[in-house]
Amino acid sequence: MSIKLEALPPKDLRMLFMDIALYALAIALIVGGLIGTILPTIPGIPMIFGGIWLAAALDDYQLLGVTWVIVLGVLAAIGVAVDFISATLGARRVGASSLAIWGASIGTFVGMFFGIPGLVLGPFVGALIGELVSSKSVLRSAHVSIGTWLGLLFGTLVKLVLSVVMVALAAGVWLLNL
Repeated sequence: MSIKLEALPPKDLRMLFMDIALYALAIALIVGGLIGTILPTIPGIPMIFGGIWLAAALDDYQLLGVTWVIVLGVLAAIGVAVDFISATLGARRVGASSLAIWGASIGTFVGMFFGIPGLVLGPFVGALIGELVSSKSVLRSAHVSIGTWLGLLFGTLVKLVLSVVMVALAAGVWLLNL
């Protein structure tokens, strides 16, 4: 079945083009979000969720119901939380002092304003400074900083897995309801 564009009234034709543009935006958000899961300057998981939510809303939640959007929203919230606490958990895992954990948290926050280098180095430098103030041992501080960085790396891996799960769940439910 094909739609003859000249047979559509102008209002319906505008709505068709608007739907196409919005679906393209939803796909762009999802693809950009998958890229942003790895690149720390792009809010990957919120973009993926926004794209999925937009696509679900465009068909009035017929193919991807509100319940599934809520489930995906919970997964997105978990992913955002992992993003913020992974470096801190990495520092805690290696037995960092409370000053090093605070340093990693502050370094993560400050690093957000300096792009990719800031997001990679911020938690590392913050934990290093915090541990240096606490223990005065350079070797111990380096150990804590590496643990912090590994926590950040692990957090990125978890975010990537959650992103793929979100997209796979949405696509699976969407296809099953076609």
